[in-house]
Amino acid sequence: MKHNELTRRRTFGIISHPDAGKTTLTEKLLLFGGAIHTAGAVKSNKITKTATSDFMEIEKQRGISVATSVMGFEYKGYKVNILDTPGHKDFAEDTYRTLTAVDSVILVIDCVKGVEEQTRKLMNVCRMRSIPVIVFINKMDREGRDPFELLDELERELGIHTRPLTWPIGIGVRFQGVYNLFEKQLELFSPNKTRISDDIVAIDDIASPLLDEHIGADSAAKLREEIGIIEGVYEQFNEEHYREAYLAPVFFGSAINNFGVKELLDTFVKIAPFPQPRETSIRKVDPAESSFSGFIFKIHANLDPNHRDRIAFCRVCSGKFERNKYYYHTRLEKELRFATPTSFMANEKSIIDEAWPGDVVGLYDTGYFKIGDTLTEGEQFVFKGIPRFSPEIFRQLINRNPFKAKQLDKGIRQLSDEGVAQLFLRQQGNVKIVGTVGEMQFEVIKFRLLHEYGAECDLQSLNIYKAFWFTSVNKEQFERFLSFQNPHIAYDKDDHPVFLAEGTWSFHTAQEMFPDIVFHLTSEFKHDTDIVQSIGQWGTS
Repeated sequence: MKHNELTRRRTFGIISHPDAGKTTLTEKLLLFGGAIHTAGAVKSNKITKTATSDFMEIEKQRGISVATSVMGFEYKGYKVNILDTPGHKDFAEDTYRTLTAVDSVILVIDCVKGVEEQTRKLMNVCRMRSIPVIVFINKMDREGRDPFELLDELERELGIHTRPLTWPIGIGVRFQGVYNLFEKQLELFSPNKTRISDDIVAIDDIASPLLDEHIGADSAAKLREEIGIIEGVYEQFNEEHYREAYLAPVFFGSAINNFGVKELLDTFVKIAPFPQPRETSIRKVDPAESSFSGFIFKIHANLDPNHRDRIAFCRVCSGKFERNKYYYHTRLEKELRFATPTSFMANEKSIIDEAWPGDVVGLYDTGYFKIGDTLTEGEQFVFKGIPRFSPEIFRQLINRNPFKAKQLDKGIRQLSDEGVAQLFLRQQGNVKIVGTVGEMQFEVIKFRLLHEYGAECDLQSLNIYKAFWFTSVNKEQFERFLSFQNPHIAYDKDDHPVFLAEGTWSFHTAQEMFPDIVFHLTSEFKHDTDIVQSIGQWGTS
């Protein structure tokens, strides 16, 4: 494959706790990348102009991002692919899955609030996958916390080493800008919410009197002292340490005022990794291989409400994807051809003829795809690391209109294929159980079932503590467990049995009574060939 097409790709996710300014930063990166020309401010519940990346109707109403958007643009010879993610904790699973499709991450921190609950959870996933992280400390034009205190908290709470690459001069009303330690230049702040402005002074030596002229003697003295501390206390920036996910470079700025964003983007394209090899069920796939391979990490219905379309988001992992070429769907074991593959700019789509590793391609889907599906040029493997997590909350789906039973069934199955929720079917009484990680997902489900499928439903609380996938190499014990726990057994959308434990007591009792049963909190176990075979032979009988 063309080596430069691979090395110029930068595919990353933006993650944060809600309200840290992630969607605003995404928008400003697009602004500096030339993908959009003016930016609209996103306010918490009242949106003056909807953010480019929030395109679902429910997002427009609530002012939050509930679906991952994909946006690509060209910048200084690089092809940058941004995967914006929901900040709200109720949509964490969508974010976790998106992190399987990126090569690096930008973590947005609110300088007033510091590390928050969702930040910790997201960083755990990044550490689990060894994803390189750049930190952007946002809202420096507000009265926030001491920068050193924030760095200490990042290291302590997130278990990562930090290295400032820019350093703030003052904070809140006294915020004058930053000194760029990476480029050795002073960047002066002027509030500007819609346009791009340049106010940069090259100062190679911070002892230079130029510094005093621009920011005043007191601020210059304080900056020199703080940079001395940085150089003495924090380790030097090392690109390899960053790419190994050991060291996180830190930038300071104000996304809403366009400040610090260009410095972040310029450094990011220089240091961030291009697409890397990925593990599959049989071997590691190198992106430079000539044969195409990719996996589906997201499915989204009705991006365009007028056309009732359903698009599968495919991350290209190796080779070159080509329009109208036949590719092998490894789960269905059949060849598929795509006449209108698309690239994205939030809800703007355009048809493409080819795509390279790191790119995300939209494939029109008529029901062929589920999250985690793999496409190849004939080789039979599955990409690893795209699990479903055990839900936190469970509700029984009740149909409110018997004449719409088919629409309700189709709708909830499609929403579970998209990953909005997980669907478990209890064969006794044909009960549909919906599992999510947060209450707000149920709002989304009811809203979308009604508006997209014309199906009205209620969601009734259930006394379920956790859903456990389970496997065993002991066939007799497996079948006894299925029979004994029959009222508490349901089947997921792939027809694998799941144990719905009512509490920790019932789970521990099951463990003691059936010691050869192995319980799993994610669906990742399915990549273990022996276990898959055992399920295939007698797990769904």
